[in-house]
Amino acid sequence: MKGNFNTDYGKVVIENNVIARLAGMTAVGCFGIVGMAALSKRDGIVKLLTRNSLTKGIKVTVENNDITIDFHVIVAFGVAISAVAENLISNVKYQVESITGFNVKKINIYVEGVRVID
Repeated sequence: MKGNFNTDYGKVVIENNVIARLAGMTAVGCFGIVGMAALSKRDGIVKLLTRNSLTKGIKVTVENNDITIDFHVIVAFGVAISAVAENLISNVKYQVESITGFNVKKINIYVEGVRVID
């Protein structure tokens, strides 16, 4: 289902991939996030996604204009995962709610790997 709202001039529909892209761009700017992750179903290997394919590591569900976002991320080695998660949740929640006008009901974070940053 897609997020939508009515105005005096008609209906506005926001596709889930737009919300996912917005959430992904916000997430990679957060402290401790190396990037989004994709799990290969065939061989079970996790790979770091490029900026062009951020949405593959994010799943967005919209029900009654309440948004649930699932992140599959790779975090930087040496940082507290709980601090990274709290930072990610607050930044994404603020950005998505302020831009779309919809409520972010839940953000789930799945840490798929850890990387050393040079």
